[in-house]
Amino acid sequence: MSDKGKFYITTAIAYTSRKPHIGNSYEIVLTDAIARYKRMLGYDVYFLTGTDEHGQKIEEYAKTAGVTPKEYVDRVAGEIRDICDLLNTTYDKFIRTTDDYHEKAVQHIFKRLYEQGDIYKSEYEGLYCTPCESFWTESQLDENGCCPDCHSEVKKAKEEAYFLRLSKYQKQLEEYIESNEKFIYPESRKNEMLNNFIRPGLQDLCVSRTSFKWGIPVTFDDKHVIYVWIDALSNYITALGYDPEGSGELYKKYWPADVHIIGKDIVRFHTIYWPIMLMALGEPLPKQVYGHPWLLFGEDKMSKSKGNVIYAEDLVKVFGVDAVRYYLLSEMPHASDGSITYETLIERYNSDLANTIGNLVNRTIAMQQKYFDGVIQPGDVNESVDDEVKALAVETLSKVDKCFNEYKIADSVDCVLTLAKRLNKYIDETMPWALAKDEEKKPRLGTVLYNLLEGIRYLAVLLSPYMPETSERIFEQLGCDVKDYDSLKCFGALKAGDRVGQASVLFSRIDADKLIAELIEKQKAQQAQETKLAKLSLEGIAQIGIEDFAKVELRVAEIKACEPVKKAKKLLKLTLDDGTGTDRTVASGIAKWYAPDELVGKKVVAVANLKPATLCGVESNGMILAADCSEDEVKVLFVDESIPNGTKIR
Repeated sequence: MSDKGKFYITTAIAYTSRKPHIGNSYEIVLTDAIARYKRMLGYDVYFLTGTDEHGQKIEEYAKTAGVTPKEYVDRVAGEIRDICDLLNTTYDKFIRTTDDYHEKAVQHIFKRLYEQGDIYKSEYEGLYCTPCESFWTESQLDENGCCPDCHSEVKKAKEEAYFLRLSKYQKQLEEYIESNEKFIYPESRKNEMLNNFIRPGLQDLCVSRTSFKWGIPVTFDDKHVIYVWIDALSNYITALGYDPEGSGELYKKYWPADVHIIGKDIVRFHTIYWPIMLMALGEPLPKQVYGHPWLLFGEDKMSKSKGNVIYAEDLVKVFGVDAVRYYLLSEMPHASDGSITYETLIERYNSDLANTIGNLVNRTIAMQQKYFDGVIQPGDVNESVDDEVKALAVETLSKVDKCFNEYKIADSVDCVLTLAKRLNKYIDETMPWALAKDEEKKPRLGTVLYNLLEGIRYLAVLLSPYMPETSERIFEQLGCDVKDYDSLKCFGALKAGDRVGQASVLFSRIDADKLIAELIEKQKAQQAQETKLAKLSLEGIAQIGIEDFAKVELRVAEIKACEPVKKAKKLLKLTLDDGTGTDRTVASGIAKWYAPDELVGKKVVAVANLKPATLCGVESNGMILAADCSEDEVKVLFVDESIPNGTKIR
């Protein structure tokens, strides 16, 4: 096989906040299929994945769990890597942003950008989203006045910080994107970046923080830790040994990346922040950034609160690794969101894998054993229908290649499946069982079976990026070791006189109704167990002293007025009488569970000394206490009406 040069491909690195669900796992399987395909073509592939492990959110999760941030990320990073391995992905390197070499290189990058004037020190005042760890201006908020990315509430924050001069490189970036048509892919993502973010004007980017400690320290200013953008995005080059003070051989060999495979929600970071960082460093930009769509559960995003989270290992236990990989790769459209349900997964399994592919292989091998004792016959008694099948087999090669080059992987799966369906139709057209009844037609029977076996060999080669284990099992049944891509350029690589192996079932049909009932019950049990563990985990929360609790001032307050917040579906604006003589305004996210008129006149417990925060346009001065009764039920804590307003609660 010819050497076609290098191909460097990466996933986004997974954030170690919690165990990833099957929607998160799609990306690593997609990237693995592309990497496997490129290797098959003769490319020198380097495939990078890993984990993003710093930030305020991690610090908070670790505190709640009663462990150190490093202990927390070690556990979650281990789970993420286990899932990558479970799904049979062939990454060359798994980087962690807590790796010593990465942290050292990031410090050098930050210092260099500072010394050359691309990073400067200032003060940030804006609206902060903790889940996204992002600052926003009023104009950037969504229609509800919340975070434009995750749509959570934002809070006013003011902090000393270092900034990256995005504005300095705006024109250069815009020209690069416009002159490199495939840099941002697909086209819709490119237009979104140019029209919504770049052309309206780039604001300088906050790249350090002082309000938390779990991050890479700034070497020349120990109050600051390096913020996520420079830390996480740099992984694509630090993994190869990049360092401003001297880069390694891997970097010189593989950079720039041929493609970054990322989710559509982080295209902005990879096509604005990351290219500008590289421009400032004087390094080449990646050749392409592909922002893939999301995998939804039915029509909804997966969420523990909705009870619709599916994990890779649970699916693998039921369907097997290759069936899960096949579904993920075949069901996700190129530019719009895909969907997974138990019903569609089982339907795909039965129709595509058990019927179309599995049954084709099984009955062809069985017929070869039955009619010719397993010995492959010369394929030299041809008819016109044979030419059609042969032509489709060879054409499938170029069709699949075109799909992979455009990252239309689901379309490439359809091309392979079309060939399998045509081979099944070929059996019906030629009726080998009828040919076998006439001794004079044995040569024709031998040709028909030869064409089927060779067609199945095409399937085995072409399926290897999607279902590598299944591909090997097909080759075992064929008794064939001609597996290279180049052998598909001309139909007829199987040798007459060789012997096929024994037929075995690749995929057994599934009783859909029975399995769906079992899976739903298992999911309910898992949900209940997770809820129970969450409650039990309260025992592991770090303890505080009485002096810490005494800092919180709890007062009885009466709800004098209540109204919906126009810009937010989940917020109610409460006017409280807390006994001070001045009404207190509190925004509370309880609109899903209470109507305004249910609350007026009720007495509640208010946190009276909480710092003010602007929530979706309402300045909230405090909060009221409520209980999370279940995954999707909240109840406000009401108090006896006889207790005077303003009474302290101890």
